[in-house]
Amino acid sequence: MAQPVTGPSWWGRIVAILRRRESAYLVVGAINTLVGLVAFAVLERLLGDVIGYLGALVLAYAVGIAVGFTLHRRFVFKVRGGVWLDLVRFVGVQLGALAVNAALLPAFVELAHLPVLPAQVLALALTVVASYFAHLYFSFRRPPDALAREQDPGSGQGPAGGDDDR
Repeated sequence: MAQPVTGPSWWGRIVAILRRRESAYLVVGAINTLVGLVAFAVLERLLGDVIGYLGALVLAYAVGIAVGFTLHRRFVFKVRGGVWLDLVRFVGVQLGALAVNAALLPAFVELAHLPVLPAQVLALALTVVASYFAHLYFSFRRPPDALAREQDPGSGQGPAGGDDDR
């Protein structure tokens, strides 16, 4: 008697989902957001009287940029080469997100009278989708010829043009 055809196991489906760029972005983003929120909470608690919540926000973004760049480059967009250009672009996107966050946070705190930490969670949530597309199409963008080399491992060059400087 023939065995019934079954699909991948539940674990196999989970692994397949996590291998998708969008899922990896959400996982790395969640880790990075958690790091940023913890940094913000600690900095605001320890230094809030000195630097205010916006000062804590700026310092927390600096921590988040360092962690986020490394994780996104390695585990989400999986690019090689062009580290400095990627870093400059990544910082540019993050500074844009910071500007949006810096506008939203006071609006939520001062106008909507939300507590600082929930206001920051809400402000961060509003920047996630836009940041994904900005990183995909700007921060870690590769020219079409680099993508062709990435798909042709026999070309003798790395995916981003031969300079393997992860």
